[in-house]
Parts: sequence; C-alpha cells; structure tokens
Amino acid sequence: MASPPPSTAAPTPRRVVIDPVSRVEGHGKVTLLLDEHNRVQRARLHIVEFRGFESFIVGRPYWEVPVMVQRLCGICPVSHHLAASKAIDVALGVAAIPRTAEAMRRLMHYGQVMQSHALHFFHLSSPDLLFGFDSDATRRNILGVAAAHPDIARQGVLLRKFGQEVIRLTAGKRVHGTGSVPGGVNRHLTRAERDELSAQVPQMLDWCEQAVELVARLHAQNQVLYAHFGSIRSGWMSLVSADGAMELYDGVLRVSDAEGRILHDGVDVQGYMGLIEEATEPWTYMKFPYLRALGREAGWYRVGPLARVHNCSHIPSPRAETARQLFFSHGPVPPRPAYLPAPTIDRLHAMEVIAELLQDDALLGGKLTASLPAQRPARREGVGVIEAPRGTLIHHYAIGGDDLISWCNLIVSTTHNNQAMNESVRAVAQEYFDGRAISEGLLNHIEVAIRAYDPCLSCATHALGSMPLHVQLVGPDGLPIDSVLRHGGGRMERQSLAVDTR
Repeated sequence: MASPPPSTAAPTPRRVVIDPVSRVEGHGKVTLLLDEHNRVQRARLHIVEFRGFESFIVGRPYWEVPVMVQRLCGICPVSHHLAASKAIDVALGVAAIPRTAEAMRRLMHYGQVMQSHALHFFHLSSPDLLFGFDSDATRRNILGVAAAHPDIARQGVLLRKFGQEVIRLTAGKRVHGTGSVPGGVNRHLTRAERDELSAQVPQMLDWCEQAVELVARLHAQNQVLYAHFGSIRSGWMSLVSADGAMELYDGVLRVSDAEGRILHDGVDVQGYMGLIEEATEPWTYMKFPYLRALGREAGWYRVGPLARVHNCSHIPSPRAETARQLFFSHGPVPPRPAYLPAPTIDRLHAMEVIAELLQDDALLGGKLTASLPAQRPARREGVGVIEAPRGTLIHHYAIGGDDLISWCNLIVSTTHNNQAMNESVRAVAQEYFDGRAISEGLLNHIEVAIRAYDPCLSCATHALGSMPLHVQLVGPDGLPIDSVLRHGGGRMERQSLAVDTR
C-alpha cells in the first residue's frame, strides 16, 4: 500500500502568552504567534477585564458621578474625579467656578500628577532601568531597588507621600476623596495646612530634578538601546493653553503628526467627537480611538507625557522648561516610547506648579461653589477634559430632566494609547524575538514596552458587548455544571458538558 503524500499544509503557529503583564495597573496579557523559525507572525495586547462604567453610570444622579467614577481606579482617582466635575459643571450651565475652587482643584490635580508619576517611575519602572531589562527577575523589583539603591527608593516613597498629602488636604482623603463637587469644591486649606506643604517644597523640587538627571545618566549609558527600543511612528494629542504652553488642568486640544506638523489646533474640548472616532475589536475590552480625518488605519495617535512635551511650544515653569530644552537638544522628539525622560519632566513641572499655587491666598478661603443659572440649560450635556498623568482624559455626560445621567462616554488616557501599545509590542517582539529562543528576559522586553506608557488597564475597559463573554457555573466539587458563550456579535451559545454519573 502506497504511503500518503507528505502534507503541504502550513505548520500551526506556536502561541506564546505573557499572562499577566506585570508591574502595571490592571490586568492584561500579550499573545505572540510564532512560526516554525520563531519569527513573529502576530503580537497583541489583550485587556481581559471589564469595568463598564459607561453603562452602569447611566441612571445615577448627576451629583454622585464625580465620586462614583473614581472607582475606576485606585491610582488615578483624582483625574476621574476632576474630569467628571468639569463635565457636570458644563452640563449644569456653570460658566466659571469661583477662584478658590479653581485653585483647590488645580492643586489637587497637580498633587495627583506628582504621586502617580512617582509610583510609576520608582516602583514600577526603575527596576528595569537600574538593573537592565533582562536582569535576574528575583532582583528586578522594588525590593531589589530598595536593597541596591536605598536613597532612590526612599525618594520615591517620600515624593509619592507628598503628592498623596496634597490630595488628602484638597480632596478630604488620599484615595477616593470628595473635595470636588458640581460647581466647585467643598473645602479650602487652613493656613497651617498650607504651611505644612510649603515647608516640604524645596526638598521635593530637588528630588524631582535629581530624577530628571538620573534618567538622563541611565539613558546615556545605553544610548543604542534607548534610541531604537519600541520605535514606532504616530501622531500626538494633548491639551495646550491658548498660547501653546503645556497645560494639564484646562485648555484646548492640539494634534500633531509624527514629524511635528500641527494637524489640529485650538480644538474646543466640547467638540472632541468631531475630532475622534472610536472602534472596537473582538479580542479586547479596550476601545481604539482614532482621528476621524485620517481613518482607522492611519489615524491612531499617542497621549501622555511624551505627547505633552512634543506638542507644547513651551512649559510655563522654568526648571521643567530647561529640562525640556535639554531633551530636545539631542534632536526631534523620538518616535520610540522615550522611556521615562518625559514623565520626569512632567513631575518636575507639576512640583513647580504646586509651589506656585501654595503662594495663592485663594486657597485659604473664599466662595467655594458657583451659583446655578436661573434657567436650566435646554440641553444638559457636558464634556470634561484633563491631562491625567497618563495622558488626555475625556468624560462626557448627558443629564435627563429627572437629574439622572442619561448617557455617558469615557475615553481614558490608556484607551487613547491602545493602538500605540499594540504597535510597540509588535515592534519589540519583531526586533528581539525573531529567530531566538524564548527567555524570561526577552519576554520582559515586551512588558517594558507596555510599562513605558504607564497604562491604567482597569480605567480603560468599556467596550461593552464587543468581546466574547464565557460564563461557566462550577459546582462545589470543582466540576463545571453549565457553560454559556456569548459571541462578540451577541449570539448566545450554550455549551454541552459531560455529565458525571458517579
């Protein structure tokens, strides 16, 4: 009997999974498909948790929203707190909040930027920088940093503590505060509280400058790596002030391309939907925003510290501006994630703004909330945009006649960066994996590319109904009793299970 002819079918790709991605906020995984020569065929970042705030915030009273949406995240709750407050202000017809409220909200926000960047740099990312991307994994963590570089670890703890204290005094609590309310705030600082913060300012400024210098030294030690690692080309989006200066609390939207040419400028945040469209994919709960004018394939962009440094004409604080100019002295802003110089500049700017705000006596008292207009707006809808530590954050609400939220849309900083993170994962995988044996160090290179964006994966997952959902009922013996699969298109499929007849 003749033997069958050899198969001509293509070999089944090998699947490599990084699950979970470590040292990030939230839960995600990476899948790589490799051919028989270990060459990368596909690389994806999957966000496998679902928050769904866009859905369950509907039907809640509008005054609850600034407090509720903080539960999106325990790391950047203030950003959501303030973006929601700003959106509700607009929806209620509040043209401007009182000066004291403005100063308190700004101080709260810049305290948030301080503490979040300190957490990201010192606790989550510094192990890769200080020990190397492929160093011993048992050492490559915050405990390893504390043992080998105790002064750096201590600075990280105390910088974050200062930012958290700013939040406590302005919001009422370090996490999930209640300080910002529709139309303003519900508290001001005492003179003793202001003096307590002011006394720490010189030390905090010094440590922020030291962090900028530390990153510059580390990059100089391995210029080849940092010049090409995760290199991708994209557009950039951020808030700027009317004169083009970096602005983290308020402003207009500016978008530029990979060459630095401004594509859109002075865009009113209330009209963001004319600028941005959102797409979904069946393999992730995170949406994919893109510029309407350029379309899904070409219109993706990045937000965050690097986008802010890239987009602004200048930084309105002297020490951060000096650091920005030094950053640019080596040439145009690189297309790579530019691992950490930009966030350290961001943090230095935030500390300088805090120092300036603490000199404003408006923090010590004055009118806290604006009066509502005598006549209710015909259409109660508003958009609040803020530059969160991770980038541009958009909250959009509509309020019904019953004072309940009737519609909600959230585009979180990490959501804006979704396509960019996938592109960086693909770039790193193709550069470091092709043809090589898989190792923990190589896998960490991919995680480094993701961590460069400082993603908040929990905040960003709102693509309801777009990803398949598998629900399985398990009995007390651990055996499955029932299983239902809802496909991305909505089709329900009940899966048959073998019955244990013992």
